Amino acid sequence: MDEQRLSRRRLLTAGAVIPLVPVVTATTAASLGGRDVPFKEGQAAAPQAVDAGSSWSWFTEAEAAFITAAVARLIPADDLGPGAVEAGVPTFIDRQLAGAYGRGERWYMQGPWSPGLPTQGYQTRLTPAGLYRAGIKAVDAAVERESRGASFARLAAADQDAFLQRLEKGEVALDGVDAKAFFAQLLQNTFEGFWSDPIHGGNKDMAGWKLIGFPGARYDQSEFVGQHGQKYPLPPVGITGRVEWTRS
Repeated sequence: MDEQRLSRRRLLTAGAVIPLVPVVTATTAASLGGRDVPFKEGQAAAPQAVDAGSSWSWFTEAEAAFITAAVARLIPADDLGPGAVEAGVPTFIDRQLAGAYGRGERWYMQGPWSPGLPTQGYQTRLTPAGLYRAGIKAVDAAVERESRGASFARLAAADQDAFLQRLEKGEVALDGVDAKAFFAQLLQNTFEGFWSDPIHGGNKDMAGWKLIGFPGARYDQSEFVGQHGQKYPLPPVGITGRVEWTRS
């Protein structure tokens, strides 16, 4: 064997004696833009509860009317429990679009702008906020053309259902927006708002979690790991605790 060749054993031994990479100090990390590095317990990236007040942070009144009507049809209230509106999904989407998610701050948003495959996910030059603004305007314009003046929010529930089904299939011509892509984004964000932690503005009173029996952010589930097929006996817990602990 060639003595000059570096074996895996020699590499690991050398790495144990001489560091292969420099140690990153807190000062160095800060200079590289890592404000939360090194991690400090209870201080780094602490979740902040959104203000779930009655006012809108991003939606206009017309946009809010559309989103409230649309999510009410996607997850309607029934005898099983609250629907998307009662669970605060419109507020969740509004606050998301008003923040970093709506601006696509962590997404690659540069060209080339060629049509993508379904497996490639989000494929538009519009940010999520931009997609909603253009999509809602285009939907109401399409409804107005078909219904002679009515907006989506003013349609009867059955007509709203029919329009959303056409939107999902891409059978509606929207000005400047892909109908199927807009519907997929709306549906995905509705699901997220219904089942995300309440700290983000949706899933009010943990309605979504109660519906599916999800325990939430409870720190220890070891007692129930082997209890297959049995109903979970404890109430769900969010990042800020249980509903009765945090309700004002």
